[in-house]
Amino acid sequence: MTGPARFYFEDVEMHSTLETPAMTVTEAHVALYTGIAQEPVDDATVAPPLLPMCLATGLGWRAPQPPLAVLAFLAIDWEFVVPLHVGDTVHSRARTALKRSMREGGVVVEERELVNQRGQVVQKGRLTFLVAKRPVLDSPPPTLPKGARQS
Repeated sequence: MTGPARFYFEDVEMHSTLETPAMTVTEAHVALYTGIAQEPVDDATVAPPLLPMCLATGLGWRAPQPPLAVLAFLAIDWEFVVPLHVGDTVHSRARTALKRSMREGGVVVEERELVNQRGQVVQKGRLTFLVAKRPVLDSPPPTLPKGARQS
């Protein structure tokens, strides 16, 4: 039995870009987020500042490639550019900016943008992950020479 497909460190290509499908932000998205975050809302037509960052991350699960085999989330550097409004349709765009190999895995830095239907970058930033290397398959058991007996 095999698990779900994963995208390992070796699969990551420098400067490759990945765009997600788009989604339209609704009042329900804002209500669910504010209910969970217990964050008061001044204007129900504007998404709370952290909701777009969450959407940029969540949209990654809709991307046309398996998810990264992330071992650890190391850092985030995020910028709030323009407000996201209810009714805006957004998609996420990610570009691999850095890839550094380590013993058991590697560091991958993604530059990510959340873009609205007018082509404006709503929010952007850099996400740093520790990503697993592809597991080494167990080698097959050694074969005995012809005529040899196992003791």
